[in-house]
Amino acid sequence: MATETTNRYSDKDLAEFKKIIQDKIDKAEHDLELIKSAYMNDHNNGTDDTSPTFKAFEEGSETMSKEANSALAIRQEKFIRDLKNAMIRIENKTYGVCRVTGKLINKDRLKLVPHATLSIEAKNMQK
Repeated sequence: MATETTNRYSDKDLAEFKKIIQDKIDKAEHDLELIKSAYMNDHNNGTDDTSPTFKAFEEGSETMSKEANSALAIRQEKFIRDLKNAMIRIENKTYGVCRVTGKLINKDRLKLVPHATLSIEAKNMQK
């Protein structure tokens, strides 16, 4: 069995990142509930007895609002999934290692984007 030569973050660092990510997951799940709640309640605008002309505009607005909320919910669900995947990488002790270069991702980048899997160097290579 080959010895592990890949650098990794210390268990102390991983514990710090785990807390940051868990806080973000909690907030993101709360925000997702708010988005879903807004989506479910969109039809309760109380405009049932207004003039037909206004109602047509209202229905168009309601459809756009539902589409926007749906798109927001999808993005939020992907964000939560990415954060949960980061938690798995923490458990596997592979968190913070760039999947392209194999180098450690800068701590400041991980604090801002805790689900990052690419270093800035690798990200710039994609452009």
